[in-house]
Formats: sequence, C-alpha cells, structure tokens
Amino acid sequence: MKRIYFTLAIATLSLGITWAHNGSPNKNLDSQFDSSDTISMEGRLQQIHVIATRATKSTPVAHSNLTHAEIERNSYGLDIPSLLALTPSMIATNETGIGIGGTSIRLRGTDATRLNVTVNGMSLNNPDSHSTYWYDTPDLISAVGDLQVQRGAGTSTNGTGAFGGAVSMTTESPLSEFGGEASLSYGSYNTNKQAIRISSGIMNDHWAIDARMTHIGSDGYIDRGATDLKSYMLQGAYYSDRTTVKLLSFGGKAKTNLTYTGVTKQEMDLYGRRYHTEGQYETSNGPYVLADGTHVDYYDDQTDNYLQINNQLIINHQLSDSWNLSATGFYTYGYGYYKQYKDARTLLEYTNLGITDSGVEADMIRRKIMRNHTGGVNASAAYTSERLQLLTGGSWSYYTCPHWGELDWVDGMNSGSIGGRWYDNDVNKHDANLFVKALWQAARGLNLFADLQYRFVSYKAWGVNDNYDWNTMQMQPIDVDKKYNFFNPKVGISYDFGKGHNIFASFAIAQKEPTRSDFTDRYMFAKDQTQPEAERLYDYELGYQYTSERLSLGANLYYMHYKNQLIPTGMVNDSSDALNTNVPKSYRAGVELMASWKIARWFTLGANATFSRNKIIDYVDMLADSPTFGQNLGNMTIAYSPESMAAAFAEFKVKGFEAIIRTQYVGKQYFTNNEIETLSLDDYSVTNLDLAYTLPSRAAKSVRLGLCVYNLFNKKYCSNGYGYSYMWDGERYDEAYYFPQAPLHILANVTVKF
Repeated sequence: MKRIYFTLAIATLSLGITWAHNGSPNKNLDSQFDSSDTISMEGRLQQIHVIATRATKSTPVAHSNLTHAEIERNSYGLDIPSLLALTPSMIATNETGIGIGGTSIRLRGTDATRLNVTVNGMSLNNPDSHSTYWYDTPDLISAVGDLQVQRGAGTSTNGTGAFGGAVSMTTESPLSEFGGEASLSYGSYNTNKQAIRISSGIMNDHWAIDARMTHIGSDGYIDRGATDLKSYMLQGAYYSDRTTVKLLSFGGKAKTNLTYTGVTKQEMDLYGRRYHTEGQYETSNGPYVLADGTHVDYYDDQTDNYLQINNQLIINHQLSDSWNLSATGFYTYGYGYYKQYKDARTLLEYTNLGITDSGVEADMIRRKIMRNHTGGVNASAAYTSERLQLLTGGSWSYYTCPHWGELDWVDGMNSGSIGGRWYDNDVNKHDANLFVKALWQAARGLNLFADLQYRFVSYKAWGVNDNYDWNTMQMQPIDVDKKYNFFNPKVGISYDFGKGHNIFASFAIAQKEPTRSDFTDRYMFAKDQTQPEAERLYDYELGYQYTSERLSLGANLYYMHYKNQLIPTGMVNDSSDALNTNVPKSYRAGVELMASWKIARWFTLGANATFSRNKIIDYVDMLADSPTFGQNLGNMTIAYSPESMAAAFAEFKVKGFEAIIRTQYVGKQYFTNNEIETLSLDDYSVTNLDLAYTLPSRAAKSVRLGLCVYNLFNKKYCSNGYGYSYMWDGERYDEAYYFPQAPLHILANVTVKF
C-alpha cells in the first residue's frame, strides 16, 4: 500500500511543484501594509489585516495562505490543527482519536512550543509553556477570517519566538448587511456541534456588531475521552473614512476528560485500542474486570477544566495615502485545573497532610490549579511608496500565573485534615520587542527585504513545585530568575521574472528562551544541577514558485542549523509536557514540493511533499537513567522528525455540489534520539472525503448540506506517542505509549445562512 501511495503522489507531483495556497494569495494581502477596514464588494467588511506579522508574495519567506472559504469548509467541528495539516510539512496529532480535544501540531518536526501563533497580532501561545492549547479557545476555527502559515524563522512576530514556523490568524469581520447563520453537526461517537451567528450589518453608516455562540461535544473514540466545549465571540466595530476601531472578546469554557497517558501495544492487544488507564483504580468489587482478571472501577471526573477569555481593542488609522498606524491592546484571563484520582499514593509526598511515615499510602482525589493574567499592547506604523514599503513597531506584554495544588478527598481522612496547598509557586514574565522591516524594489521585479528585531524577556518563577524530592525530604524548590536579550536579523531577496515566475532566498537568525518545563522538570532526566540554555537557529531558505491561472508550482529548500536546540527526550512530565534537553549542534534540512493544477473549471488536483534529514551531530546521551548514558552515539535522527511527508487532493465542483478527497502520508518517527525501533511510531497514511451540496433557497441566502468521511479506508494507525528507556536491576526496559486514531467515522452538517 505504501508503494501504491507514493506512486500516486509522485504522479501528481509530476504535474508541478507548488501548493494551491502558495499560488495567487488573497488579494487583500498583496500589499503588506494595507491595513484599511472598509466595505468590500462582496458585502462583507474586510478582515483586520495584521500587517506586522504577515508575509506577502514579495516577501522571501516560505508561506501558505488559507482563505475564508477554505477555513469555513473545514469548520464542521474539528480543531484548528486538522485545518493546519492541509499545509506543507505540517502534522496534526490528537489524543481522543477524532480531531477534537487534545490536539496539537508539528511543523518540520518542531513541536507546538516552537510554533508562534497569533490572532490579530496577539500571541495565543501560553507565555509559560509556550504551547497553544486549542481547546482553551473552543471553535476558534469558525471565527477565523483568514490564516497564514510561515515555515522556518519567518518574519518578526509577537510573543514566543518562531523556531519552526508561525501561524497568523485574523478574526472574521462583521457582515455589511444584517444576517447570520446557524449550523448543526452530528456524527460518530456522539460528536456534535451547534453554532449560531448574528451580525447587525452597518448601522448609521459607521457601526457594526457581530456575535457567535458555539457548543461542541463528543464522547471521543478513546474510552472516557469525552469533550465538552462552549465558546463565544462578540465584536463591535466603528468605521470611518480613515479610522477603524474594533473591540473583540472571544473564548470559552472547556471540559475534557484526561487521556494523555496513552496506551502500550501490549495493552492494546489485551484490552483493545480504546483503552487507557486515566482514572482507573483497583477495587475488590469493581464492576469492570480486565482481561487479566483484575477488578477495576473508574473515577468519572478525571478531567481538565479551563476557562479562557481573550479581549482585544484594535485601532487602525490611515494617516495619509502613504502612512498607516495600528495599535492593539489586549488582556487574556485564564483559570483552570486538572482533577485526578490517584491510586495508593504515598502521603509523605503531600506536605500539607503532616504525614511523616513514608509507608503510609491512600487513594485520593487531587486538583492541580492555575490562574493566569496576560496583558499588553502591540503597535506599528507603516509607510508605503511606489518602490519602498517600511514597517516599524513593537509589543510589550506581562504575564503572571500562580500554580498550586489542593486535595479534595483522601481515603481514611476527614476533610478538616486535608486543607491547605501541597505545592504553591508563582511566575511572572515580561516580553517586549522592537522591529523594523523594509521591502525595497531595487529594480523591476527585484525586491530586497530586511527585518531586524530586538526582543527582551524577563522570566521569574519561585516557590515549590509538585515534585517531592526524596533526597531533601521536601517539595522541589523553584528559583528561576532569567533575562534574555535577543537580536534576530533576517535578510532576503526575491525576483519576479518571466510571467508568473518568482525565486527567493533568505537568511535568518532566531533565538528562543526555554519553557517552564525545561526549567522545573530537568531533574527528571539530568544528572547535574545545571539549567537549560536558550536556543539559536540559523535558517537558510531558497524557493521558487510559478503561478498562472490554472497551474501553481513551487519548491523550497531549507537548511536550519541550531545551536543548543532543545530536543525532546521522549519522556513527558505529569501533565504530558515533553521533557527537552539541549544538544550543542543539530540541523534540519529538506525540500518542500508543492503543486496545484486546475484541469477544468470543475476539477483541480494538488499535492505537496516534504523530504528531509533531521540530525543531531555527535549526540552524547546525557539522560541519567538511559542504558547508553555518557556514550557518543554519532549522528542521530531527532525525535519526532519524519524523513518524508506527503499529501494529495482532488477537488470536484459542479454547480452546487462539491467533493474533495485528501490523502496524507507521514513517515516513521522515533520517540527518542537513539533510533530505537521499539520506541518509534510507524508510518501511516489516512484518507478523508468531504462532500457538500448547497441548495437554492428563497427563505434563506443558502442551505448547505455536508458530510465528512474520515479515515475512509478504515486504517488502524496512531498519530502520536512517547517513550523512554531505563535500567533496573541490570536489565534494560523500553516503555512506549501510543494514541490510536478512530477507524472510519463520519460527521454530517447542515448550515443555513440568512
């Protein structure tokens, strides 16, 4: 099957080498500095144009654009990572098996902590963990107007550094006339979505109000993998000839059952692919009997609960025909906790209980809690003339977040004996940057690009963590006080020649600070007491693209050389965050090929593929418990970095009928950096079919019926996992855990626009 797939992919690629979305970009993005907000010919107010973080067709940066129509077509109920996986070199992973809940992404082998994500220029990455937790902003996909993915170091952006790429999104604009839509979805595993949107249209020639509410629920493919998401978006806007003011608030409440421990291959053989151990505890009269005869029961509130509210005030002003000014103030509030049943815990590790005997154990229910506040401002000024585009600006943000733990119940103890916090620590972080970008048309078709950014980070964390140190007989202390000064220059050149041909080259330096987990969880694998180092990336890119009315072709070569790259060890902490360690020298090198051919008005073929090498140079295994500790293993493949990825699609459009079939292939991935076969994820391919028909209607603007068939060929595959090796009593052990994905399943939708 693998050979058949590659034959089809290569046949499609032989048509050309770029991706449809790399072709003719959204015309609203043709000018990097067009930030006006006016009424468009289609009757929709244009989206907010985030000029500070976007690339254009003349910018020498590898990027892909997704239009509102493409986003809307994939917004039945899945999280944004499933949409991003349509772009080159991108992989989406999911814990519940159906693309809802615990989803994440990797780009060119780098994980979510190294991918910068912004909404209207505001960073969506958590400043502490650097990850974007998509279910914390439920159904954001339905509120997105357009989207751009930059691969590599990209252009200067706000928030945590782009170390593998960046995702820049704008929220959808209000309608220019009164209207709205209602959408209902239902499918396998009780997956359901209900959404409604109402827009006032322009009132008194200047004002508009838009509101959206959504609920998404699913039982999940994985047992006890239910998801319950509620979201909203509310925006008010004022428009004048030269000024636009928007006030937005979006967010929601998420409750997801914990499934992040995964399942071993042995457990899948015994108990099935949907099995996992979260919330499971042994009891002599348990109602469930495992295959080995063990009686168990399950705690029904083993959940992650989170509330997040994002607020933005955006002001755009056209000072003159040449100058545009933009400013955004933002504030994000978040509060959440894990609620977990823990079986036979050593009570000495919970210092608030006052237990001094290490032999005392009991079952318990505990909560790990956080409350965070993030506020700041982004500002930019843009100048454009016939041959020069100049942009300068900056941002500042402040983040604070206490973390603490409480016990709800301990078997054999009354509630008055379990009060207080068993750990308590705090974080604050200042993040500021200044940048200047210039795009100069030096000659006809020849554009020179420069982007200079200075970024300052102050990060402090103090208190005690949730890890008990048996050497000191105390909770693990946290004492981090770091300041970073990063200078990130980027230069490039692009040249338009012939009709529709473009070639570009660029060089960029990017630097990034470690995450919270890199500091606090280093003890879990390191033999010394050192702290992690900041990373540095030297990114070389060379690209070509051809765009015509029917054909888009392109290729991009990249070489990403790292100093002190923080690579995943394969291990995870108690919250399923990857544990990373610095390696002195490493690189990622590859070629990205993309193609789209509109054979007829009703039929389009497209494909993309990435072939890469991702290596640590002279890897010395410094994981304390590893069987190869201290050994130089030579040049080894970086964990979670497949050497090949490919995707192909065929799209049919006949009158109101649409059909798209997509296939994605992801090559083999290692969980660790030792290239151990038992600690790896098999290659996989999966095919999805998307069908839709738009009915003519007099009572509404449109009625669209849709049906998505996921995993059309019923493949049994896993999209993610983790693993590690250790020595015990002189013997080697390899532990690997996987996240199985659902077999063939469907999701139906009806959307009425009025």
